[in-house]
Amino acid sequence: MFLALRELLFARTRVLLMGSVIALISVLMVILSGLSSGLVEDGVSGLQRTPVQAFAFSEGTKTDSAFSRSVVTQEQADTWAARPDVDDAELMGNTIVNAHTGGGTAIDLTVFGVTPGSFLEPAVGEGAALSSPRDVILSTSARDEGVVVGDTVVLDRIGTELTVVGFTEDKRTFGHVDIAYVPLRTWQEINTGLPAGSTIDPRVYTEASVVAIRGANDALPDLAAGDAAARTAGMTLEESFDASPGYTAEMMTMSMIIAFLYAISALVVGAFFSIWTVQRMRELAVLRAVGASTGYLLRDSLMQAVVILVGSVTTGVLVGLGLGSALDGTGMPFSLKAGPITQGAILLIVLGLVGAGLAVLRITRINPLSALGENR
Repeated sequence: MFLALRELLFARTRVLLMGSVIALISVLMVILSGLSSGLVEDGVSGLQRTPVQAFAFSEGTKTDSAFSRSVVTQEQADTWAARPDVDDAELMGNTIVNAHTGGGTAIDLTVFGVTPGSFLEPAVGEGAALSSPRDVILSTSARDEGVVVGDTVVLDRIGTELTVVGFTEDKRTFGHVDIAYVPLRTWQEINTGLPAGSTIDPRVYTEASVVAIRGANDALPDLAAGDAAARTAGMTLEESFDASPGYTAEMMTMSMIIAFLYAISALVVGAFFSIWTVQRMRELAVLRAVGASTGYLLRDSLMQAVVILVGSVTTGVLVGLGLGSALDGTGMPFSLKAGPITQGAILLIVLGLVGAGLAVLRITRINPLSALGENR
């Protein structure tokens, strides 16, 4: 008889109201997914695109802001490089600085110190590779600040002048700040905080923030054994994301908001179908009286939920993508990713079905005699 499916046509107002609520929840899911992906990209895209499997920090370094707290030596990098399960290990520096262009435009930069020509130096999408001590390659997103190849970037307080020789192929940021790649020796001088031209202690040129580790055949090396030999604290690439300023707090906040969104979705759908089932109880009892099985009634009601959920979530996702495309590329950290959005849509449908399933379980307790005037 397909009572539930036919009822969708006759109860258009209720269906549209419920569908609108689910669609709005789906729009919110897309926007929150874009914000979450945008925060990840803005916070650690520079680390994500670094071709390493792990980083080694100094022993005892706190995870929060570990890159700025850690100090490792060339000796420790050599110890890691000598291991059989490591293809390469290089010192890498990490410092956040304030700067301005020759034209006076203020910019913030995370300076990554890398050995020119090593696996840490990024591919250049525009311009040239690092070749002289005062060269700098900026994230492609720095062009939004009006920086072009050939510009001079002056670091505040110390006065070090860098020449922009190129931009990366893609956006690279750390802690929501554009990355600037400079020769490791230049970074070591910048990290001292001394004015340009000052006398530098030779020991400075043997130190950096971390050891960047590339495993043999791009496999994760034995971090415990390497740490024991080099006296370091190793983290996988993914674990190192927590060392970005504010990354952990941002992700925990977004995860909690999204989790509540899914829980609210399941409760809203469950409450709607629970009320609807109560309103249809007499019609369902009639179906039982004429021979419909409990399984049939459950399948029919769940099919109704599937139609409403799939249609509403699809509509909401499409609207959310339209709104999100207008936010993408603005100053807001926002990035639409197919994977998280698809997973979110599927989860909304599944949780909605769970809520609807719990609501329509009362169908199993329908007494057919109630349809034959038992209560009269």
